[in-house]
Amino acid sequence: MNDFLTTDVLIIGCGIAGCTAALTLADAGVPVTVITRARRPEESNTYYAQGGIIYQGFQDSPDLLAEDILRAGAGHCNPRAVQILAQEGAGAVRRILLERVGVQFDQEADGALSLALEGGHSLPRIIHATDATGKAIELALLHAVDRHPNVTLLTGHTAVDLLTPSHHGLNRLAVYEPRSCVGAYVLNQEQGRILRILAKKTVLASGGLGQIFLRTTNPPGARGDGLAMAYRAGVRIINAEFVQFHPTAFYRQNAARFLISEAVRGAGARLVDGQGRPFMEKYDPAWKDLAPRDVVARSIHREMLENDVPNVFLDLRSYIPREEILAHFPTIHARCLEYGVDITRDLVPVVPAAHYFCGGIWVDEWGLTTCRHLYAVGEVACTGVHGANRLASTSLLEGLVWGERAARHILGELPGSRLHDPADIPPWRDDGTEPADPALISQDMSAIKHIMWNYVGLVRTTPRLARALRDLRQLDIEIEQFYRTSRINDALIGLRNAVRAALVVATAAWQNRRSMGCHYRE
Repeated sequence: MNDFLTTDVLIIGCGIAGCTAALTLADAGVPVTVITRARRPEESNTYYAQGGIIYQGFQDSPDLLAEDILRAGAGHCNPRAVQILAQEGAGAVRRILLERVGVQFDQEADGALSLALEGGHSLPRIIHATDATGKAIELALLHAVDRHPNVTLLTGHTAVDLLTPSHHGLNRLAVYEPRSCVGAYVLNQEQGRILRILAKKTVLASGGLGQIFLRTTNPPGARGDGLAMAYRAGVRIINAEFVQFHPTAFYRQNAARFLISEAVRGAGARLVDGQGRPFMEKYDPAWKDLAPRDVVARSIHREMLENDVPNVFLDLRSYIPREEILAHFPTIHARCLEYGVDITRDLVPVVPAAHYFCGGIWVDEWGLTTCRHLYAVGEVACTGVHGANRLASTSLLEGLVWGERAARHILGELPGSRLHDPADIPPWRDDGTEPADPALISQDMSAIKHIMWNYVGLVRTTPRLARALRDLRQLDIEIEQFYRTSRINDALIGLRNAVRAALVVATAAWQNRRSMGCHYRE
């Protein structure tokens, strides 16, 4: 028997954006249900963010920060959203992260917050917790959320689809009403059954889509779930061609890719070839190794092609004192040592990897989508802050600012809102009779990753994109048939969402013939 739950606000995802929204609402007395497909709630892109979050530097100002963001965004940023981030960011960091949940950021000897410089920033303004800033933020927020009496946190629960009365409701006249969201169908992984969770307001905070690419810094859950669900619900999506590739992911054949933070280059490390020769001055004489990420990633890509090598290197040992490396980058040091690389003595092999989705679900300045009662915050959303290329350390700040803004807007809307009639939303019908074959899921995911990496990666051409669209459309047909005839599970849901997210990105890349930021067409 399919059960249903009701809640004032349903939040899908619990990274910085979802947790901030949940905590803001819960503190105001609103009952909130937060779901995550992960068994460990901290498993999110936020948790793996290394470098830091923008605060405020000496002789800094909102206008100066806005200028840096606009420059990195290749002239494609939403000026209003940039101003909101620049003006509200520092206050949100102080109010929520420092005072409300007490994140322990690094400090100088005099007790002042330690400020770091990162690529594209005109001065040091990044606060950090060594090289595990996201982990410190995520655990502090989750600690507050998990213990809050107004929050129900459900782990191991995968959102299947958004509930829209015009599509799922029994009242067929709902098709004449404006499109609205009343909750979600959600899979309880442990029990294998699907719940109807009905909510007055729903917030998508499901993160990014790096896992649709062969090489990525993202965790397994970043497969485009929120984007795909929004697409199926008819929600407007913009800027989907802008996928930022982080220049420096650790490279070992058949090993997991993990991020080597931009803060390493901010501290003085240089990108070098196999002979230890720096090369970034060839590509960007002004900014060199601290050029915007799209420039650095394409420069590395070009070096690899021209020299026919699988990777380039980061040189910390020649430019940063050993004691400083160990003090500031202990997590990176430990991870590299697992693969026999000592960053205080060895060159570190690196390659670009899919890192951050600059596009996403169109939202206004309060996180509202084009679907009534549906909000989107964090990486799944597109406020326009990042334009065509994200400035380093803006993503955590955007999630924080819009997580709080969405919650504030919801607080103003809830008094006049009511739950949709549960009788109008039927229980989930699972027509699949066969177990979902894990070998088929693995093969199809591998095909998606290779198509996206080879044809919709760092450098895009018309023939590559045409091939990607043909292959992905055929895969989409086969996967949808597979989905309809198999018993549903988390991996099958993820596969269906991944191919849809890949098609959204590839189609947007095909339609935009102009190179901009991290969308580069030859």
